[in-house]
Amino acid sequence: MLISYTENPLQTTVERILWISKDYSVAVLIDIYANKSTPIYKNVEDILNEIEINSAIIIKEDPFQVFRNENEISEKEKEIRNKAWEIIKAIAEKENEPEVFNAKKRAEFVKKASEKFGVSNKTVYKYLRRYWQRGKHMNALLPDYKNRKVQEKQETGKKRGRPKKYKDIVGEGVNVDEETKRIFRIALNKFYYTNIGNSLNTAYQLMRKEFYADGYKVDGGIKKPILIPSSEVPTFGQFKYFFYKERNLKKEIYSRKGSKEYLQNHRPILGNSTVEAYGPGYYEIDATIADVYLVSRYNRNWIIGRPVVYLCVDKFSRLITGLYVGLEGPSWNGAMNALANTVADKVEFCKSYGIAITEEQWPVHHLCDTLMADRGELEGSLAESLISSLHIKVQNSGPYRADAKGIIERNFRIINDKVVKPLLPGAVNQTAGRGDKNYRLDGVLDLYQMTQILIYSILQHNQSWLNNYNREEMMISDDIEPVPIKLWNWGIKNRAGLLRSVSEDIVKLNLMPVKKASITESGIRLFGGLFYTSENALKERLFEKARIQGSWKVEVSYDPRNLNYIYIRKENGKSFEKCYLIDGQEAHKNKSIEELEFLQEVEKLFKKQKEDEQLQSKVDLISQVESIVREAQQMTKEQQDGAESKTQKLKGIRKNRQIEKMINRESEAFELDKREAKGTGQVVSFNRMNNQEPEEEQDEFENEIALLRKKQKERMNGKTE
Repeated sequence: MLISYTENPLQTTVERILWISKDYSVAVLIDIYANKSTPIYKNVEDILNEIEINSAIIIKEDPFQVFRNENEISEKEKEIRNKAWEIIKAIAEKENEPEVFNAKKRAEFVKKASEKFGVSNKTVYKYLRRYWQRGKHMNALLPDYKNRKVQEKQETGKKRGRPKKYKDIVGEGVNVDEETKRIFRIALNKFYYTNIGNSLNTAYQLMRKEFYADGYKVDGGIKKPILIPSSEVPTFGQFKYFFYKERNLKKEIYSRKGSKEYLQNHRPILGNSTVEAYGPGYYEIDATIADVYLVSRYNRNWIIGRPVVYLCVDKFSRLITGLYVGLEGPSWNGAMNALANTVADKVEFCKSYGIAITEEQWPVHHLCDTLMADRGELEGSLAESLISSLHIKVQNSGPYRADAKGIIERNFRIINDKVVKPLLPGAVNQTAGRGDKNYRLDGVLDLYQMTQILIYSILQHNQSWLNNYNREEMMISDDIEPVPIKLWNWGIKNRAGLLRSVSEDIVKLNLMPVKKASITESGIRLFGGLFYTSENALKERLFEKARIQGSWKVEVSYDPRNLNYIYIRKENGKSFEKCYLIDGQEAHKNKSIEELEFLQEVEKLFKKQKEDEQLQSKVDLISQVESIVREAQQMTKEQQDGAESKTQKLKGIRKNRQIEKMINRESEAFELDKREAKGTGQVVSFNRMNNQEPEEEQDEFENEIALLRKKQKERMNGKTE
């Protein structure tokens, strides 16, 4: 570590920590720039205090940390370095620390080295000081040839460089000074290091237009710059020389072609993909759209387009561990099927496609430890269950970085180039032109047959020789051939520990999307309108509890392609309870999430369209009610004379109710065959008070009824008119 002390504003001291005691109380440091610097002891606590009060800071960039490849170091430099290292190697050993930092003890070491190698004490001290000051590594002893700066030629007023052939005509030209260099840099950034793609010559011309113009002229209403003569401005050769002298290739590709181009085709390639994988269990997953057109299995006249192919590949052995061929994606649904296939019994999987294999031909039914994918499928909440429940480490490559998954990309290329294009009818023909037969009409394969072909291709790949596989020393000693199936078996035997055997159902459970459902009195509610039940829910009377105690949430997994079932997750995704759509929801059976969302949107739209109509109907009702209330208020106001008190009005409720009931009975009573009867009928009165009221009260009661009948008749006649 380097620490810079800034107590003296005129001088900054930078010290390197050479050694710290085991109890972290004392440290040894050395000034990295002083010519006669020697190690000094300091308390660690004092150093920390100085950093805390900002009188010292930690320097992150080491001025002497220059990593040089051995091929770049000249033989002379190596000779000087090796000679110096041979002299101080015995002194610099860690076994001599911290004694070597003591001046007296160091003098003894230096004297021995001086006598042994026949050099002066001063030379030994110089080598040892440089070794400590520059980071305690062997290359710290390299000579400073590379650090020497080329001195710029001094300005004398005369034109530097080769004299011009026709200087009498074109002039001598100008020298490139600091101001000219500044203009060159601005012009390159503005006109060359851009995505427009200007040539260097165009950038020079635009620079002259922008920076070397002497006023403007107006020609046809257009303002045009007047260029300074070539003899008074830098030449294109000077501009070009400066460009190549300070050229930044990384910046040039980034700015002109973009980061994608640099990362894919120009970045340094160090190491290989297998180095990251210690053994089987580091999978890559990716999708491609196969270059072949398929037909429907139900009607072979229907062209269904190009299928999506997902592959999972083990990085260590190059064995293909999972496959999905379908129309899903590239998306989470497609990736979900491919990942589920990695834990499937491949013997049964191949059997479902009419292919008989043995366990030894494709012995993969394991969950991986690490999964490398694109940013799309395994980014965000969908991948959380992989991490939390299945304990898979998920890694996503950078944008536009297909090269980060070079192994699986190569497998796609091999399948397309060696199987699809040369062998399959309906393959995409990039060279087809106008008038040629449309290759899409040649398609004859369906999804089932395409999957069969890819299974056979995978079985052949797993037995193929890998030309570019770098075998480890143990593989070579065990005489293991670079064949995927053999590398896989060797890795299982010698590098076991990363793979796990997990139930296919549990993997599928944790690959499906997760959502919160509500247990209600009507069932387990999901997506607002779907209700489910299960044997366990009925057995434990969960819906009765929800009606009494209120609803609560549970976490469920579901397949968005089929909402017939959902699965209550238990034990953090290690088990589940299957739930079924309740009776009466036939409209939602065998429907996907997209179909449900469409139906819900249609319902919302229909409701929205009917809002105005419903509101108008309600407003009409309110208007009718208000009209009747106003009429009633007016009639009541006209008949109230104020003779009766409030108490009298309240006392007469029972009597009034009986009178009203008797009148209503006459109008409400059933009468069949209402034709006018011949003759007159005799009306027989009856005692409405059960013959218990006095005769005067009965007469009064009958008079009131007659009066009410009369008023009722008048009101009805008035409405009729």
